[in-house]
Amino acid sequence: MGQACAVAQAQSTLITRIGELVTNEGDGSFAAITDAALVIQDGTVAWTGPAARAPAADAVVDAAGRAVLPGFVDSHAHLVFAGERSAEFAARMAGRPYQAGGILTTVAATRAASDTTLRANLRRLAAEMLRQGTTTFECKSGYGLTVADEARGLALAAEITAEVTYLGAHVVPPEFAGDVTGYVDLVCGPMLEACAPHARWIDVFCEEGAFGADEAAAVLAAGRARGLGTRIHANQLGPGPGIRVAAEAGVASADHCTFLTEADLDTIVSAPLVATLLPGAEFGTRHPYPDARRLLDAGATVALATDCNPGSSFTSSMAFCIALAVRDMRMTTQEAVWAATAGGARALRRTDVGHLGVGTRADLILLDAPSHAYLAYRPGVPLISAVWLAGRPAAGAAP
Repeated sequence: MGQACAVAQAQSTLITRIGELVTNEGDGSFAAITDAALVIQDGTVAWTGPAARAPAADAVVDAAGRAVLPGFVDSHAHLVFAGERSAEFAARMAGRPYQAGGILTTVAATRAASDTTLRANLRRLAAEMLRQGTTTFECKSGYGLTVADEARGLALAAEITAEVTYLGAHVVPPEFAGDVTGYVDLVCGPMLEACAPHARWIDVFCEEGAFGADEAAAVLAAGRARGLGTRIHANQLGPGPGIRVAAEAGVASADHCTFLTEADLDTIVSAPLVATLLPGAEFGTRHPYPDARRLLDAGATVALATDCNPGSSFTSSMAFCIALAVRDMRMTTQEAVWAATAGGARALRRTDVGHLGVGTRADLILLDAPSHAYLAYRPGVPLISAVWLAGRPAAGAAP
């Protein structure tokens, strides 16, 4: 604890004897230095290179051969909600039908919850993410689906992250059953006006049973006109128009991308779109995993995110998603770690996080392991021993 306090108060910190320093600097792919060191100055990375050539600093942390990585960038999460759906999950895993309402169950619980309850749950999950190495995360609304409930959810999210996404177009709520057009008008009108001041992004669930191509395009266009960046849930449950809508709208990221035609694949690469893959959702639903190998071999930019939500993917662990991507989506360990760091930054159109180049935010994690590969090699093991946010210890303890 004493050393951690000294590090926090020092103007510059040298982390030395790093077994593997993942920098992601260079041509846009995974990059690492062995026997390395890193200097933090005023919250940013000031120097990286061989430990033998490291400059002096006010404080020194001995990594003792451990690996240092950029903090994870989780570009897709739904953290503003109340209640839980473990019975739904258990029934699904047992192969039994379950008729409790899915997303609308969470909508009802969220509407009924106080701000205090929602804030406490949100902060608990954010702290859980931080302990597991996530230093930047996106947070969506989408469980309120009224003007007041969507606006308050986004205001709460904005208290703890700059990456706030308005997802009023998640599903059609019960009071608009049979009137999708009326609900889209609300999403693009009064709800957008109330929510835009709290958000950086707008998102839409473009899927059969949610919103079709024309409706999704209208939602994205309205958000863009209001100054919001655009994102989309696309092609999760089956082939559909989501990728085409994404390209036409110029979205930053098309998320899920589980069912892709050859035309979809060509569009992702040529647009270009970041394809954000969410293996936790496939784990939690027993649906097919997206084919990351196919995307990567075609030249697509791939990100990994948790999709943390109470229904289909109730995990906040980026390390777990890395392990799933390596095991079940045919990604290499290097590709998966890049996708969970630099890839997530690309999905959020951020250049200050996801890599450890000079001048970037000193958001980094220390593994209790010599290599990034241990994140998949030792799945389920808590390997994050320390986390720095903007150059200051934020979780764990320096060695």
